[in-house]
Amino acid sequence: MRFSPVSSEGTKMTYLYNDPTEFADEFLDGFVAANASLVRRVPGGVARRTATPAGEVAIVIGGGSGHYPGFAGLVGAGLAHGAAAGGVFASPSAQRVYSVAKAVAGDAGVLLSYGNYAGDVLNFDQAQRRLIAEGIPCRTVVVTDDIFSAPLDEHTKRRGIAGDLAVFKAAGHAAASGLSLDEVWAAADHANERTRSFGVAFTGCTLPGATEPLFTVPPGRMAVGMGIHGEPGIDETDIPTADELAALLVDKLLDELPAHVGVADGSRVGVILNGLGGVKYEELFVTYRSITERLAAAGVDIVEPEVGELVTSFQMAGVSLTLVWLDEPLAEAWRAPAWSPAYRKGSMLVATGDSVEVAADVLEEPIPESSEDSRLAASLVVRALGAMASVIDSNVERLGHLDAIAGDGDHGIGMQRGVTAGAAAAATAAESGAGAGTVLLRAGDAWADRAGGTSGALWGLILRALGEALGDTDMPTASNVALGLIAGRDEVVRYGKAQLGDKTLLDALTPFVESLETGAAAGQDLATAWPIATATAKDAAAATAELLPRIGRARPHQEKSVGTPDPGAVSLAMIAQAVADVITESKERV
Repeated sequence: MRFSPVSSEGTKMTYLYNDPTEFADEFLDGFVAANASLVRRVPGGVARRTATPAGEVAIVIGGGSGHYPGFAGLVGAGLAHGAAAGGVFASPSAQRVYSVAKAVAGDAGVLLSYGNYAGDVLNFDQAQRRLIAEGIPCRTVVVTDDIFSAPLDEHTKRRGIAGDLAVFKAAGHAAASGLSLDEVWAAADHANERTRSFGVAFTGCTLPGATEPLFTVPPGRMAVGMGIHGEPGIDETDIPTADELAALLVDKLLDELPAHVGVADGSRVGVILNGLGGVKYEELFVTYRSITERLAAAGVDIVEPEVGELVTSFQMAGVSLTLVWLDEPLAEAWRAPAWSPAYRKGSMLVATGDSVEVAADVLEEPIPESSEDSRLAASLVVRALGAMASVIDSNVERLGHLDAIAGDGDHGIGMQRGVTAGAAAAATAAESGAGAGTVLLRAGDAWADRAGGTSGALWGLILRALGEALGDTDMPTASNVALGLIAGRDEVVRYGKAQLGDKTLLDALTPFVESLETGAAAGQDLATAWPIATATAKDAAAATAELLPRIGRARPHQEKSVGTPDPGAVSLAMIAQAVADVITESKERV
């Protein structure tokens, strides 16, 4: 066991961890061990201990680890049937979401629900498509309650924070009532439309193994509108008194009411005053005292409030307020009993019995036959992935710092997790006699699964597309590598929804593949075309410094990112150079 010190700014660190890359899985193992009467471990996350009853829609929630009780703690009767868990602050991979959904799906289908973050959307959407292709009905409600993360006319771009609970509870109650998948979706969507939140922070948070917080707040100041992944606030003020903070929280939320909602005597709200980890219960209650007075003065009645830690962010000292504007159906769901490891309301009969046994998500597929040329190329792929892992290891802190300027600061850690897993999977496949295509396919799947998040999913798509283009027969050439990377680029556009100029890895990937394609068309071999394309990628990555991000977690902080290159584009250029070095060295050996 290792212990971390306090940072130079006085921000608390994550004290208890072993290997930071194993933190999320070890957390889940301990969580299940402590709550074995209610939950079980399944591939990709956790599920209720017993099977989903016949005719009941299964609710699958999820997101990055580091937010307990969200999301694993909300698996139980009246709430979710399963939760997919990603790495710390990283969305679960599509494979993990799919595996959890398969573990709990019954004959009535699956509803997916999660906070609106680019990586979660990308991975949950892929999982939904796979479930539907297998004949499992599936729908999605994305939570968008954070009013500070986007203006009202762009409300579909808003983040999901503590309002998750209201949506998950509405979905869980509807499912337990025996409603159809469409009806469960409607109940959850209705809850989302009538839920509004925003939060403040006094300090940042620090990830396991990191030496600095993801963001800092000057002493005596408060960040307003920050995210739960370390995204900096939209504004900054002096730290108010508890009463002043209550006034700020309530007044801002009363300024923006859901459609068809008015404030009048008898209006009812469910209230969530949420501590983000470093603000303790006594402080929350002091603040809540004033919140009740403020809402009463506005003629609003509070129904069964929740005050405590519902969605956290490690040690972040912060608070968020959520108002759920209740009509009769939503009030019934809000009051309904629920029983999970972290959230219990009312009394209810919880299903007991033997825990459901779930096999591994997928049996290991056999290694396809391959040519000697392709096996030789596979060894080159393994060396290239090893070089990629080395360059990311050497630059993980730099990439994190770039990401923290306007995002959540986890890009370096996520890339490190992904490339390490990809390199290991590639080596194992090559040792088993796989050709280059299969080695790349295995590497892509491992990268996506281990890294999670947006970058993990996108790099998984890139490697898979390249592997499919190369196959297990031919040697890599400038032409077939270019074709594979063009296909990978197209997958990034399709699933990631980014376009050129959005300040993402696409701004380096596109000029890279276009240069490679041009070189191949001119008759250049791979050892000539790749370094030229790498230089193009480096220039393109540097040029992203002048762009404004238009997608992803950095979008709410567009101005802050000007002057800083996009971390995804920078890491792509680093990787291109590492591979160029391997290709050049390989040619020199020959």
